[in-house]
Amino acid sequence: MRRHGRHPCLVVQTSPRHLQAWIRVATSGLEPYIATAVARQLAQLYGGDPASADWRHLGRLAGFTNQKPSRRIHGGFAPWVKIVHTGAGLAPNADALIQSGRNGWRPARWPPDVAHEPGGGMAPIAVAEATAIYQNCLQQWRIVERFHRPDWSIVDLWVARRLLSHRMPAAEVEAILELASPQFPRRHGNPHDYLRRTVARAAFPPTGGAV
Repeated sequence: MRRHGRHPCLVVQTSPRHLQAWIRVATSGLEPYIATAVARQLAQLYGGDPASADWRHLGRLAGFTNQKPSRRIHGGFAPWVKIVHTGAGLAPNADALIQSGRNGWRPARWPPDVAHEPGGGMAPIAVAEATAIYQNCLQQWRIVERFHRPDWSIVDLWVARRLLSHRMPAAEVEAILELASPQFPRRHGNPHDYLRRTVARAAFPPTGGAV
């Protein structure tokens, strides 16, 4: 990784012959989808675990033991998690990694069996498809059973968070809310501004208070 300009700032040994590497590519926070795209590209390049390549995935903490039964060492003991390398600063090609993440990211549709347009583009979502996705969330959360008169603006926010967590593009989330939210646009004076603000709030919830 260092030969390729991808210097890890931290390498942790979680068990013999198993390592976790951390690469710093920015001095401030990245959009979650870019951080995830960069991590997955690196996991693919260096034989990492793609299930661990996610912006919210935390590594093991040095000084504790790895309790996975498959990682037990001789005598049946759990191995210690150890720091084996540290190095301050950004990776030399951090900018290239970020740009590669932006260019290479392709959002997964949810549900995953939705067809694409010829040529790799996303097909415009149909009313039936949007309704099925929205209703699936309502059924899983038992909204109608739990709430006599649901606040659909709050439900829209929950649905948006759910879809964004599956890496659905923001524009597509807006389309689903517009097509499938009950009685939309209801009393919203500017429906498109409402959709934009709802998706933005779902993607970047306010800090400092309960969510």
